[in-house]
Amino acid sequence: MEHAKQYMKEVAEIAEKTDLSDIEKITKILIDTKETGGRLFFIGVGGSAGNCSHAVNDFRKLAGIETYSPVDNVSELTARTNDEGWDTVFSEWLKTSRINSKDAVFVLSVGGGDLEKNVSANLVKAVDYAKSKDAKVLGILGKDSGYTAKNADARVVIPAVNPQNITPHSESFQGVILHLIASDPRLKEIENKWESLE
Repeated sequence: MEHAKQYMKEVAEIAEKTDLSDIEKITKILIDTKETGGRLFFIGVGGSAGNCSHAVNDFRKLAGIETYSPVDNVSELTARTNDEGWDTVFSEWLKTSRINSKDAVFVLSVGGGDLEKNVSANLVKAVDYAKSKDAKVLGILGKDSGYTAKNADARVVIPAVNPQNITPHSESFQGVILHLIASDPRLKEIENKWESLE
């Protein structure tokens, strides 16, 4: 019970400390992306990749934004990894998608990429490629020291209330914040199914 009690105390503390103005910056960019007919691309690895798939569903179905993620096509993802290398798997995918200045790339990551430490280099290269095409870069991250945090147009950094739980809290709060944004009345077009039955 002690672990559960401590963990949930940390969850409450993170919710209290999360910077809502950072969430608002992301939301405004997504409103603009939607209004101008831009597309939204989610990228992430590990648990964050799972959150990318979930986000594609919500932003397409509920918010009506044309949304994709390369992690949803395991054949292309693994072919690119095998043939071209893991570090370019997202940037090359964005290149084929002809990303442009109306689009946005949304990075979900704990660290946000770091070339010097050779961690998530694929995120770094994707951020660079998106910026070279004047696309917006957004992020929900667990650290403010990574590449995405330093180069995003808008990002939320999950407050680190316990250094032992940065990864689980970061990946959990990606879902919380993405649901918050997708359910914003300025973006949401249709009601959630169960709420619509009440």
